[in-house]
Amino acid sequence: MKLGFIGLGIMGKPMAKNLLKAGHEVVCYDIVRENVENVVAAGARAAGSAKAVAEQCMVIVTMLPNSPHVKEAVMGKGGVLEGAKDGAILIDMSSIAPLASVETAKACASQGVKMIDAPVSGGEPKAIDGTLSIMVGGDNAVFESVKEILLKMGASAVYCGTIGAGNTTKLANQVIVACNIAAVAEAFTLAKRAGVDPQLVLDAIKGGLAGSTVMNAKAPMILANNFKPGFKIDLHIKDLNNALETGHSVGAPLPLTAAVMEMMQTLHADGAGQNDHSALAKYYAKLSGTAIGG
Repeated sequence: MKLGFIGLGIMGKPMAKNLLKAGHEVVCYDIVRENVENVVAAGARAAGSAKAVAEQCMVIVTMLPNSPHVKEAVMGKGGVLEGAKDGAILIDMSSIAPLASVETAKACASQGVKMIDAPVSGGEPKAIDGTLSIMVGGDNAVFESVKEILLKMGASAVYCGTIGAGNTTKLANQVIVACNIAAVAEAFTLAKRAGVDPQLVLDAIKGGLAGSTVMNAKAPMILANNFKPGFKIDLHIKDLNNALETGHSVGAPLPLTAAVMEMMQTLHADGAGQNDHSALAKYYAKLSGTAIGG
């Protein structure tokens, strides 16, 4: 099948390559030429705009940073809706505000384009190996029609409800991940200050109730002072901002989310916004004067 792919950043690039590996023809576009060239080298064909992608493909995937980027790529000049044919399907895999998904889906529907929101969790490592967790909102029949495509990029694809439900689920995921990393950093700072080796603490607790996928993925990075981004602080700030705005709109209290948001904002101000979100450990190092790793 010929698939369109718009947005070839840290996540989109390996996701598009996995579609190529699965035997699909991919027509791609990104505003960064180097990203396009990288995916073209893996076998994709380049298009000059989002419109040009949609003109050639009945299924188009978008993987973009935030709500404004999705709206521009879909509804803006030279966007998907200028080129999409009646009956085309847009799979937006970006992590954006749920209400932005609803707005974009309405614009799509007005031109005969079906849309699902299908954000992902797992970061760059799982994007590379094709084991992302995909959470989907929209019409269930549309989801079922493209589920096989999604499973070339992820280990699971779960239908969560009507349009916007995928991004609501992703926001819940991002709240849990952020609070979990902060708790790991706080606990390991306690251990380090008390004179206990954080590596031994990890070895002792990872198989118990405190153990988690987040701890297994991020604690080794914290212990090694390795903050090369798999998922950047600045992107997590974006997600938590969407979570807080959504929480305010529906009356859901998010005090822990707000606290971790302030930690991340401090790190951004300190120039660590492009670090991995495991760099929350740097916030605790700043407060305590003690780095966990090293």
